[in-house]
Amino acid sequence: MLTALLVSFGVIFVAELGDKSQLMAMTYALKFRWWVVLAGITIATTLVHLVSVVVGHFMGLSIPGDIMAIVGGLAMLIFALWTLRGDRLDDDESGHADRVSKSVLLAVISSFFLAELGDKTMLATITLAADHDWAGVWIGSTVGMVAADALAIVVGATLGKHLPERAIALGAAALFAIFAAWLLAEGLAGASAPLIAVTVTALVAILAVGTWVIRRDRRRAVDTLADPATDLKTNDPDKLTPAP
Repeated sequence: MLTALLVSFGVIFVAELGDKSQLMAMTYALKFRWWVVLAGITIATTLVHLVSVVVGHFMGLSIPGDIMAIVGGLAMLIFALWTLRGDRLDDDESGHADRVSKSVLLAVISSFFLAELGDKTMLATITLAADHDWAGVWIGSTVGMVAADALAIVVGATLGKHLPERAIALGAAALFAIFAAWLLAEGLAGASAPLIAVTVTALVAILAVGTWVIRRDRRRAVDTLADPATDLKTNDPDKLTPAP
């Protein structure tokens, strides 16, 4: 077990360096709390490597990752639009922060889980689990990936403290869009015509809805600033207070 743990740790740690998952970790850490990002990555990695171990050690199967890559790419696009939209604070800031943290945690878990399905680190874990102790491979591969992504989180969190908030939002959104294109290109390479048609339809729908939501929020923000009878601290109509 110890040998399997050490071997899988080294293989996955090296494989993760410079991988898209590490870049994703840095991007999340630019804008959100580092511990939320790390927790999400740890949960997602634990789950996806458990799947890898079960597939490699107990089933001896391989999972086609084209559909998972497409779903992951669409998820990245949604998160890019969410980053551009930004988050709104109301009077109950602590409660809002808790809700944002929970939504970010779920986004990190889902995006990393989908991005890793069919990725080279998952394939490496499946291969290792076929010939080594499954528990050692599971623990070693999980710790190796989390350790590699933790380095990216440190870089992202450090940069986030020295960059303007708007620049961070635009940069993060651009990186998420790049990840979306990356995953979609992987998933659509050699895909059938029906799958391509469904993907393009979903892509157009996401872009249309996301653009509409962003424009709506900006119009509301402009209307709020233009109306002197509203309290600029909140966008909640039920909490608007008359100006003195």
